[in-house]
Amino acid sequence: MTDFDVRGEDSDSSYVSYDEDDELREALAKGLLKPGLNVIAKDRSEPANDPLKLKSALESLILKAPWVERLDLVNDLAPITPELAIQIEKHEQKRENQFKGNKKIPYVAPEQDPVLNDFKREILFHRQAQAAVVEGIKRLHDLGVQTKRPDDYFAEMAKTDEHMQRIRKVLLAKQEGIAKSERARQLREQRRIGKLIQRQTTEKRDEERRKMLDDIKKFRKGKLSNLDFLDDDEEGGASKRKKKGTVRGAGGKKQVNPKRAAKNAKFGFGGRKKGSKRNDKKSFMGDGPKRKGGAAGGGGGAGGKKRLGKSRRAQTKNRGK
Repeated sequence: MTDFDVRGEDSDSSYVSYDEDDELREALAKGLLKPGLNVIAKDRSEPANDPLKLKSALESLILKAPWVERLDLVNDLAPITPELAIQIEKHEQKRENQFKGNKKIPYVAPEQDPVLNDFKREILFHRQAQAAVVEGIKRLHDLGVQTKRPDDYFAEMAKTDEHMQRIRKVLLAKQEGIAKSERARQLREQRRIGKLIQRQTTEKRDEERRKMLDDIKKFRKGKLSNLDFLDDDEEGGASKRKKKGTVRGAGGKKQVNPKRAAKNAKFGFGGRKKGSKRNDKKSFMGDGPKRKGGAAGGGGGAGGKKRLGKSRRAQTKNRGK
């Protein structure tokens, strides 16, 4: 009768463990396994140092192309410009002031300061690139290579016309938006300036009116002897509020202003009018100056032409039509 194996998966793992134990015992007997280790150490092969093969590999990596295709340069630094020298000095002075103004920051010498070293390193990169560009352009010109694009140069666009039209529409929309915002800003500025001018004009008008009212109050109280300031306001002038009744001549003497004299002849010579018709002792006794034309409200002289009646005036008016 055949015997069946009923050990299952555990039997496989036990067989593997038995095999590994046998290998370890053999390695320990041969001296391949050191005490305290359960893994056989593999022999490391010594690195091969073959200079000839290394040089050949290096030569295979070097691109043997003309200099125009490589454009590699080994050059010195370009001379530092006065502007960069001044800028370096400013940086050093600024860093020195920071150390002086803040005691919490430890002092670092300028040649060991990482901040200054970073700035100087960037300047070195700039000078190195500048010298390389100058020398490279000179060598290209010596080889007959043009470094500037000709005037009739034509480059084919990599993008389609439809794509460029979309880009053009987007750019035009942006430009139009910028123009609209600029116009709106100008309108806001104009409105602001207009309001400012209007407010200044209103304040100036109120100030002139206030001064005129003050002068009227002074005139009523008798502090002013005439109303010349009213004429000044009509002629444009709160700044011309000096007396206009007289002007100075060449000899310094007062001369009568013709305009003022004409107004005085037509409307009166000025002065206080309040209470001028009241009686005093002389007028009550009849010693005062006689009024022309008799009583107040009297008509004109005897030789004056009489006015036509209403019907006669209407007839004359109709006849004129």
